[in-house]
Amino acid sequence: MAPTKTEVPISGGGSGVHDPGVDVARERSERVARDGEPAVLPIQLPGAGEIRVGTASWTDPTMIVPGVFYPVGTDTAEERLGYYAGRFPVVEVDATYYALPSERTSALWVDRTPPDFTFDIKAHALMTGQPTETKRLPKALREEMSDDLRSKPRVYGNQLPPELLDEFWWQFREGLEPLRESGQLGAVFLQYPRWFFTSSENRDAILDAQRRLEGIPVAVEFRNSTWFNEKNVDRTLRFLQDNHVPYVMIDGPQGFKSSVPPLDWVTSPELAVVRFHGRRAETWEAKGVPTVERFRYLYGTDELRDWVPRIEKASKAARETHVLMNNCYANYGATNAREIAKLLAELETTEN
Repeated sequence: MAPTKTEVPISGGGSGVHDPGVDVARERSERVARDGEPAVLPIQLPGAGEIRVGTASWTDPTMIVPGVFYPVGTDTAEERLGYYAGRFPVVEVDATYYALPSERTSALWVDRTPPDFTFDIKAHALMTGQPTETKRLPKALREEMSDDLRSKPRVYGNQLPPELLDEFWWQFREGLEPLRESGQLGAVFLQYPRWFFTSSENRDAILDAQRRLEGIPVAVEFRNSTWFNEKNVDRTLRFLQDNHVPYVMIDGPQGFKSSVPPLDWVTSPELAVVRFHGRRAETWEAKGVPTVERFRYLYGTDELRDWVPRIEKASKAARETHVLMNNCYANYGATNAREIAKLLAELETTEN
């Protein structure tokens, strides 16, 4: 049965061209899918590496409402992941930012997806200098903390004793082991906060993370413009290139302290990453706004088309390129993922 408006209780849509509501986004998505699902398989341009297109979530609460992205009746975690993996070859896991991954969950993901499906994993908050809720740390780690530290509602990694921090990183690695063993682990995304400015200390922190995750690819996303000002931009590029750390290219609102330019840097021959955050400026740094509202933005086709030559360029410089839509409000991200995949697939046809 085709979904109807009454089956899609997402409020507040239809406020403009970039927030037209679920039904308009669905119509655009279906228009793309009439000629097949362009994003199902990696896209292979001539003389280039694979391009994998997907979204930065498959479980956002606004996305799993029946009839929004998943068909009515697709109710379990297993069914949703299976449905998603039948339409995209890559997904970003954001849950690992809040809680450590578990081997059992990773093993289930392997069992529920095709062998060539890829999971990119967001680093836990403590791994990038950000706080986490103390109660969400593993019980065994909490028991080793001092009473004073355990009583705090939130903690930072640098507050933990070195041996506990080492154990934390080890548990993160172990939780991803089934994905690594199966060849389905893409990269760990180190997304640094607004207060992570350019400095020798912070460059060392990136290298420390790379060392701790040795054997697992990492990619870095900045949210502080000092890395790209006139004084530091060349140093930042050389640092990433010299250490083969993929730079996460982003499309997002401009003009804020957390804004970085939409550079098309490829700093590793193995992996290039592009993440689309949407361009909803009015909520980007607004206080008290739910996270999903920051990314509630449906890209226009022309905005996506502007990135096609950049992605093509990246794919010719890296073995694999991941294009991830982080505008995961309802079906907006999935719609835009299909649309940009179609634009890239058309380029593939043209060049052949």
